[in-house]
Amino acid sequence: MDTKMQLNEALKQAMKAGDELRKRTLRMALAAIKQAEVDRQVTLDDAGILAVLQKEIKIRKEALEEAQKAGRSDLSADAQAEIAVLSAFLPKGLSVDELRGLALQVIVEVGASGPADMGKVMKAMMSKVAGRAPGDQVSAVVRELLQS
Repeated sequence: MDTKMQLNEALKQAMKAGDELRKRTLRMALAAIKQAEVDRQVTLDDAGILAVLQKEIKIRKEALEEAQKAGRSDLSADAQAEIAVLSAFLPKGLSVDELRGLALQVIVEVGASGPADMGKVMKAMMSKVAGRAPGDQVSAVVRELLQS
């Protein structure tokens, strides 16, 4: 079952259970996916849907930080719950060691020799990690390996 179908099934279950927070979060996620499909004029595949979900999680993490700065425990609790709901649909993330091993493999495949080849390595890496690691973390590992 693809991710979009899983989201729809989870929405149905949340509606039956009367779970307002989960229902609201899943509706927002599905709306964001639909908006991305309309904007790009394509039907998103699983990788595209995972990218949208990661973006939604990032937005909620930023909202969580702002709520904590403002001392709004009610909003921060909502944001944390929404992050938990959306994170359940993402594949298990890669550890830093797994990421480093994959980066070394890609560096050898691409034939990168230094920081100037960062773009080639990142392009290959992002296609391989697809939703399992944030881009900034991948970039930091690749940069570290290329500079050494």
